[in-house]
Parts: sequence; C-alpha cells; structure tokens
Amino acid sequence: MSVSKSAASDAPRTPRSGDPGPKPQLARRSRAARWTPALRVRRTLRPGSVACRLMFAACAALCLVFAVSPPARAELRVPITEGHLDPMPIAVPDFIGADERAQQIGRDVAGVIRADLERSALFRPLDPAAFIQRLTDVNIPPRFADWRVLRAQALVVGQATMLPDGRLRIEFRLWDVLGEQSVLGLQFATTPDNWRRIAHRVADQVYKQITGEEGYFDTRIVFVSESGPKTRRVKRLMIMDQDGANPFYLTGASFMSITPRFSPNTQLITYMAYEDGRPRVYLFNLETNRREVLGDFPGMTFAPRFAPDGNAVVLSLDQGGNSEIYRMDLRTRQRARLTDHPSIDTSPSYSPDGSRIVFNSDRGGTPQLYVMDANGGGVRRISFGEGRYMTPVWSPRGDLIAFTRQSGGRFAIGVMRPDGTGERILSESYLDEGPSWSPNGRVIVFFREASPGAGPRVWSIDLTGRNLRQMATQTDASDPAWSPLLP
Repeated sequence: MSVSKSAASDAPRTPRSGDPGPKPQLARRSRAARWTPALRVRRTLRPGSVACRLMFAACAALCLVFAVSPPARAELRVPITEGHLDPMPIAVPDFIGADERAQQIGRDVAGVIRADLERSALFRPLDPAAFIQRLTDVNIPPRFADWRVLRAQALVVGQATMLPDGRLRIEFRLWDVLGEQSVLGLQFATTPDNWRRIAHRVADQVYKQITGEEGYFDTRIVFVSESGPKTRRVKRLMIMDQDGANPFYLTGASFMSITPRFSPNTQLITYMAYEDGRPRVYLFNLETNRREVLGDFPGMTFAPRFAPDGNAVVLSLDQGGNSEIYRMDLRTRQRARLTDHPSIDTSPSYSPDGSRIVFNSDRGGTPQLYVMDANGGGVRRISFGEGRYMTPVWSPRGDLIAFTRQSGGRFAIGVMRPDGTGERILSESYLDEGPSWSPNGRVIVFFREASPGAGPRVWSIDLTGRNLRQMATQTDASDPAWSPLLP
C-alpha cells in the first residue's frame, strides 16, 4: 500500500472566552478483511507553531497520512510509574455526524473510546449528559470555560463522515482544556465496518499523548474457551478484541487445544492440540485462516513460545521421561537443545532482545525460576521466595518477569526483576495462573478460578497491583495471551 502526506490548515486561535459482541462462530474464512482494511491517517499542522514529535506507530498493512500538531503542555500529563489514584477527568462527546448513519457511528466510536480510557483507570470520562457546549465542528476551538467548569482537563472532539466512495472518515482533535490549545489532530479513512478498530486507535493515541507511553487498546487476546462438564471439558481456542468484542473460534470442538501464543507480527499463533490422542504443536495463520504442524515429537511437548524475531520457537520436550528446553528454527525445522539436566525444565520465555531465556525448573528441589543465555549457557536461579514458581513470561519492556507462585494452598500472580530482586505480588486467590503482558508492559492478563469448582475467567491487573478487572468472555476462559499492537 502507498503512504502519502498531506497538510491541512488548522483552525485559527480564538481569544479566551467566558462562555454486546456477536455470538462466536467457528472461523471459516480469512479474517484479513476484518483486521487489515485500508486505513488512512492524517495529522494537522498549526501555521507558525513548533511541531511536536510524531507519536503514532506507522502501520505496514495500513495506508497512513501524517502531519504534526503542537506539543502538549505539562498540565496534560498523567504520571503512571507508581499508579494513578486520581484519574484524569476527560470529556469525549459523541462524534459529530452530518447524517443519521454518521451520527450513529460517531456515538459508537465515542462510546468505545470512553470505555477504553476508563478501563485503564488513568482516565475518568465525564458523563456526556453534563456537557454544556454542543460541538458542531471538529476544527473550531471549543469554549474552554464550558469544559473547565466540568473540571475536564482534556477534551476529545471528533467527527464521522461518509465519503462519496463509500468509505468512512473519522477525524478527531485532542484539546488541552487548561492550556487552551489543540495538542493532537488525526484523520482515519477506512471501511465503515472497521469503525471499532478506529475507536481503539484513537484511544491509543490519546493514551500515548497524555501518558507518554504506547497504548494497548488496538490489540487482541487469544485464550482457551472452556465449556461442558468438568469431566468432559471442551477446550477450543477463541480470539477477541481486548475489550471482548468480535469473538470467534479458531479451532473446533472435536479435539482439545491449549497454550496459544502470539508471534511478534500478530499474524501467527502457536498452540498445542491433542488430535488422535497425541499432542502436536501447530502454527495458525490468522491472515489465511490455515494451520500447519510445527513438528511431530515422540514425547510430550509443552509451552511453545515465539522468539522475538518470529523466526523460531522455544519449547520443552519430554523425551525418555526427561523434559528439556529446545529451540526450533521455523524456516529449517531444525532443533537445538538448550538445557541438559535430569530435572524438569519447562515454560521458557525469551527476553525482548532475544539474548536470554527465563524458564521453570525443579532442579533445586521445587519448581523455581531460572534465567539462562539464549544458547543455554550461564544458567542462574532468580526466585528464592517461599512456595513454587511457575509460568514465567518476560515483559515486552524487558524490565520485569511475571510469574505464577503457589504458596499456602493459594496461587498468586507476581513480578520480579530479571535478576530476581524487587519481587511483588499483584493478585492472589484460590487459583490465579498464566500471566501475559499487554504490549506496553503496563497491564497483565491471567486466568482465575475464584473457588473450588468455579469456572476459570480472564482477569487483568495493572502493573502497580491496582485496577483488578474481569474481562468479558462468553464462556469460561483460561490461558490468555495478549497480542502486540495490530499492524
């Protein structure tokens, strides 16, 4: 797809004034049309202003058009390093529309943006019923006094327009209410059925502009959908937007599928399936809706994960009663053994730069966490607390490792630094297990069984240990994996 640039004149400054997702179905066709339609983006320039740094990740599969907006003032900033107990008040009115269809899309887009920002716990979207000013043009500066009286610090104004060629254009501006200036302006053009993804993209940009960190709303989560009685559990892979919308099945109900993991480019998922009574590792291509067998292994196979470059997977194989960690090149299908120890070595996870691997081993007598070099050398233990440590996964930021800890008959989700220091427990219950990171490294998803006999559900929690929330799934759900930002 082509990438082009255009400039649009900004509105002149004015003086200060005193005035439910669909029912999941088994996927039968490529999902590429749903996730990668043509999308154009444009930023606006203020004549004579100083351009702010570009804060929008270029999309290889999407057509983008950028121009730059002036920098945000210090007032429009949310500190998130130690949690934010006082969320920023932000106003997101329904987006403007010239006709009934555009108005409905505008309402829907604004609703998704408000929900995304509220779930982060860093923002407090104000009730639209309290708004004083009725906005009619996205490019005309609002009456800031009307928004200050509501204690709004930021204002998102948008407009939905149906174009002559049938496409939908969404444009928005982020206004600093206290500084009385526009700090971000973007336009998107895409197919009308892609409005929800545009809403997530807008929320990501607002989040990034105000917090200084990447957003995580334009993402998906794959998990094991569980149904049926406990003695005959049906386990299928299901994928959905991070807010629970657009769920659909990836695998059928005639065999058990478990341990799904995303590739770095979000188009591949590796997982295990028990067909014909034996476990196999598969690759599922989300763009073509096809799968292939990664390999037939004589023993049990556990916990495959992608390397950061996407060209290999690391997994554990049980051969001759001993579980060891291997790396498999996806191009050649050649295997390289990384550990050689009589104890159980499993659950490997790469560091973001690919130089190290964290894994679980009982070589010290109980399951603990170990870190080794990517070639298998330099093994060192990093967990020394009470209990058993399992399912480690490295943060996308590289600064922390999340894990499951079992102690005193309860399970907890925690984090520690790669050298084992700074251990913190974020959540604990009868069974909390299987952490996975959001792509910006700020939020963790996991699954929880609140009590004996209760079905598993997917939950999320902030890195600070606050903002614990159950995520929307239509069935019992376990072993979630969070995708990178969509391309």
